[in-house]
Amino acid sequence: MKKTVLRVQQGKNPLTFREEASQLLDRKFYLSVLFFPILGVCIFNIVPIVFMIFIAFTNYGGNIIPPELVDWVGFQNFKKLLTLSQFAPTFFRILLWNLLWAVVSTAINYFGGLFLALLLNKKCVKGKAFWRAFPVLAYAIPGFITLLAFKFMFSYGGPINQLIIGAGHKAIGFLDLDAKWTARIIGFGVNAWISIPTTMLLATGILSNMDETLSEAAKIDGAGPWKRFKKITFPFVLFSTTPVLITQFMGNFNNFGIFYFLRGGLYLDGYFLASDTDLLINWLYNLSIDNNYYNIGAAISLVIFLLTSIFSLLIYVRSHSYREEDTFQ
Repeated sequence: MKKTVLRVQQGKNPLTFREEASQLLDRKFYLSVLFFPILGVCIFNIVPIVFMIFIAFTNYGGNIIPPELVDWVGFQNFKKLLTLSQFAPTFFRILLWNLLWAVVSTAINYFGGLFLALLLNKKCVKGKAFWRAFPVLAYAIPGFITLLAFKFMFSYGGPINQLIIGAGHKAIGFLDLDAKWTARIIGFGVNAWISIPTTMLLATGILSNMDETLSEAAKIDGAGPWKRFKKITFPFVLFSTTPVLITQFMGNFNNFGIFYFLRGGLYLDGYFLASDTDLLINWLYNLSIDNNYYNIGAAISLVIFLLTSIFSLLIYVRSHSYREEDTFQ
């Protein structure tokens, strides 16, 4: 419209429909190409986020669902989440466990993958392509299949308990109601099995581009393997992988599948519609999908968004990848 007015003010005739269409297929073809991706992003990404934010400030849930009209309640859902005895204890317990899970899982996955990459990068290792195949296969198998396989392995009828029974002992409930830390440790292990290959492949590519002369010079100066790793190798890899590390942290914080497939559907005493291995994303699912607490679920999702975005931005802007972009260039 603005361009049409400008053309009229300049004494030119407005473009016809055919001329407009011709420009969209020629000089303005980039607009035609970008229209559908932008439309898709708006429909599948932006609209659900905005809808979720709106729900967090309403009483939508329980008996109040469409076509019943909902009301705006302001910050009451967040107040309930932080103060109401029904939600607050569960929220803080799960939040603390969620933070611990995200930090420890990310550290295990990152350093485990880096260790394998360093091990396979050694010149003395023979058949590197063969040894790299095993982690890649673990990465290639769909995650939910791996999770169901591990759930079967640790079940009462699984091979691990069969070995225990065969040795003359009683079967162990690795994922039972009272198996708090046992189930959590299994979750760490399963997540490492799924995620370490990703870090290993990334670190392998980075190490292959590393200038070995720095390490050789440090070795001549008397630096041991640990000091060379601490001062040269690790800073180089960390500089290149900080954005990926942040992404892994966010992914682990919102890792819905691990405990849903291993131990989903358990509700324990002391937790409101949750268990001691559930993360915030699992509790959100239990509240909204299974029990119609859509407003509380939306409030939790907004809390998750704020926590992950704040932590990620703080870590990234304080990292060398952001502040010293040309360090290794």
